Amino acid sequence: MWSLFSDAFAAMCHRSMLSFLARCCLMATCWLPLSSAHAQWATLNWTIAETLLAIDAPLSGTAQHKGYHEWVGEPGVPDGVADLGLRSQPNLELMAQSPPAHTFISPMFAGLTERLERVAPVTSFYPYSPGTHTWQEIHTLTRQLGELTDRREQAAQLISEMQALLETLRQQRPDTPPLLMVQFMDARHVRVFGDNSLYHAVLEQIDLANAWDRPTNAWGFSLVGIEALYDYPEATLVVVEPLPAGVEASLAKSGLWQHLPSVKNATLLRLPPVWSFGALPAAQRFARELVAALMLRSSLE
Repeated sequence: MWSLFSDAFAAMCHRSMLSFLARCCLMATCWLPLSSAHAQWATLNWTIAETLLAIDAPLSGTAQHKGYHEWVGEPGVPDGVADLGLRSQPNLELMAQSPPAHTFISPMFAGLTERLERVAPVTSFYPYSPGTHTWQEIHTLTRQLGELTDRREQAAQLISEMQALLETLRQQRPDTPPLLMVQFMDARHVRVFGDNSLYHAVLEQIDLANAWDRPTNAWGFSLVGIEALYDYPEATLVVVEPLPAGVEASLAKSGLWQHLPSVKNATLLRLPPVWSFGALPAAQRFARELVAALMLRSSLE
């Protein structure tokens, strides 16, 4: 009897030990660092977001989806990516429900670093730094994100695709007068993009001239009244959408706007939204849309 009891007890202990070991292995697996294949990355910065999407890095969350689609446009934010709320006031409780492996920010959001680090590690990137060359900076950003997310090949492919596109567009684009590239802030004021801007960098790459020769800020634009555009009568005006609410109607009644040479002579170009502070995905979109608009206008002349 004692022998039977001992055998049963030993068998039970053996099964319990196997079950315990199995649970330990499962727990150990759960605590292993996430591999890059399953890592989820979060960002409050749309420039970083568009780049992560373009190199197929899994994105768990980004901020202000509605604003992203209005101002950035492409690549679109996939279903399942969390909307983290305002870029300046992210929903940290939502982030904590499914913490990302890493959160990427820019200096604009540096004040949030301490709070964000309670959820996940944080790394800041510095595109559009004063005194740097924008075209080189956005290439560096692409490579850095590819390295951190284990998407090196995709990052290299994005850079190669950009170069191939530029070579094609340089051959396709028609001759055109210098361009004035603007975005409306309200019915009387625009950002005009010059040195250090993404738009200017693209013009340089496809051998087009930028008419704006005045000092710009670190982001590459000057904020001016519409009347400043009269100083460049020979330039072709390029308006990049979106227009703020009510601006379209105001411009239709504005003599100041209607008498600008590009408006009066119907040579003005309007482009869909392209993130003016973007990286390679925005550069691709701007280059394609600009050359397509120039070619269409040339075919109608």
